[in-house]
Amino acid sequence: MDSFLRVLLLEDYNTRLVVIGTVCLGIAAGAVGSLLLLRRRALIGDVISHATLPGVGIAFLVMIAMGGTGRWSVGLLLGALAAGLLAAGLVMLIRRTTLLRDDAAMALVMSTTFGLGIVLLSIIQDLPTGNQAGLESIIYGKTASMVRGDAIGIGIAAVIVIIICACLYKEFRLLCFDEHFAGSQGWPTTLLDVVLLLLGAAVTVIGLQAVGLILVLAFLIIPAAAARYWTDQLRLMMFIASGIGAASAWMGVTISAMVPRMPAGAIIVLVAAAFFLLSLLFGRCRGLLVSFRLSLALRVRIHRQHLLRAIWECRETQSPVQLEQLLARRSWSPLQVQRLIARSARRGELQIHSDQTVELTPAGEEAAARVVRNHRLWELFLIRHADIAPSHVDRAADEIEHVLGVELVGELESILAQDETVPSSPHVLGTGGGN
Repeated sequence: MDSFLRVLLLEDYNTRLVVIGTVCLGIAAGAVGSLLLLRRRALIGDVISHATLPGVGIAFLVMIAMGGTGRWSVGLLLGALAAGLLAAGLVMLIRRTTLLRDDAAMALVMSTTFGLGIVLLSIIQDLPTGNQAGLESIIYGKTASMVRGDAIGIGIAAVIVIIICACLYKEFRLLCFDEHFAGSQGWPTTLLDVVLLLLGAAVTVIGLQAVGLILVLAFLIIPAAAARYWTDQLRLMMFIASGIGAASAWMGVTISAMVPRMPAGAIIVLVAAAFFLLSLLFGRCRGLLVSFRLSLALRVRIHRQHLLRAIWECRETQSPVQLEQLLARRSWSPLQVQRLIARSARRGELQIHSDQTVELTPAGEEAAARVVRNHRLWELFLIRHADIAPSHVDRAADEIEHVLGVELVGELESILAQDETVPSSPHVLGTGGGN
């Protein structure tokens, strides 16, 4: 426990450097990754990361040719940045000048650049002046051996990236959600796209020192994908993604420091993946549990409204309403009808008599009238304005009546010149065959 607290509270100098550097990277990656995800450019980070491999190889060879050792980290990162930007530019060029779609363009550039990188690494391995061992920190990351200069460089780059995202927030938001509208309003969408790709390339390159080119894409996209399950607001999504990125970095470094021979970069990505799984399950906006609960509530509401409409329509043709009549109107089993009736009775919408007849209460009368009216307004609209035959309109209206809002109902009333009463059915009411 003492060792854990010592690591968690950053009492060791090396741990403090590593945490500060990776947390800064996580914050920047979360913000930029959110924009890339919404811009549908998630895989562009993969293209950039794979393109850094030949960039690093070429930079290594150039430095060797100039008489150096080839292991100057600044030169390697500059080569990686140049190659990443070139790859992103090639993707945009292919997308705008050919019939290939984004995925095909990115796959083409990514596979080609990565293959070139493998060839260059093979050449470097056979050089008499040295081998590729010095490049492993770029390929696999060197989180645990990060020095003060690395942490400061990552921090400065992250601050610059965050400032640019904040200054261009409105422009990026418009670009992500409606590129064509932004262009029609005179915004330089191509330039904004290039700036966004520059930010993605910058985060990718500074992430090479922390998690390496193999895992940097995951660190760029996973926090943003996790944040998407918690909110629909871009600003809040960027904050959540940055928080997840920072927390993943801190926890990953802590676990790596506590467990011997545990690679910090890989652990950081695994912690981010754990955050994603939690968000996938429990996210309040799009989480699976929330989606299941909303779907279940919708099904219950639809069945309840179907029951109320069936009782209303049965009462129009015959009264009192018998249980057998309800069974004939829809494909319900006797047990299902009894459960629906019991649920509506608990809501105070129905009364069940001893002779197995049901009657609407005043609250049920109001709810049933609203459901039937919405259904028939939509039927009349489809018959008059969509040329749907009266014999086929019931099923079509059955799909939409449950989601008609107040404004849409008002528009239907205006179009159809209807008052607030329940219109009569535009077709003969059947006794069965409904949904």
